[in-house]
Amino acid sequence: MIWLMLATLALVFIAGFRVLNTPTRRACQRLTQRLNIEPVHVESLLSQMGKQQGEAFVRYLLNGTESHLNNAAMVLLIYQTFIVNGSDDNLNYWRSLIRKAGLNADISPQQVRLALDFLCELEPDPAEMLAFRLRYQQLFAPASEEIGEKGDNIYILDHFR
Repeated sequence: MIWLMLATLALVFIAGFRVLNTPTRRACQRLTQRLNIEPVHVESLLSQMGKQQGEAFVRYLLNGTESHLNNAAMVLLIYQTFIVNGSDDNLNYWRSLIRKAGLNADISPQQVRLALDFLCELEPDPAEMLAFRLRYQQLFAPASEEIGEKGDNIYILDHFR
């Protein structure tokens, strides 16, 4: 009889836990499925944000459009490469994940401000994050500038209009 009560209590606890955490699980699942990553990365981000900012991030992700998903992915990239591990290998890994998902992998100033807002519990230094963004842009922008300098396959079509 005691085992029956304990089993019932465990089932109620599990069902209640699933019902209470549904929005968080859906938001986490939306981002992890798009980026094809393990949920632990997004869950780690949410836990480091704190309760209030984590809930705001979940609402932002669930109620948003494709651009919101892209911005959330960039917040995850900033968290993983600026706060967790700032190595160039890690930066290349997360950038390639975002590009494979078909999202824009450039970090805009608005996305930096969004990351500063969501990660305010960690108190990141805005100047350091700006320096990180500039380093990121310099690391990945030269490849596109070199193509433009060569001009092999660039045609201006203005006179055809």
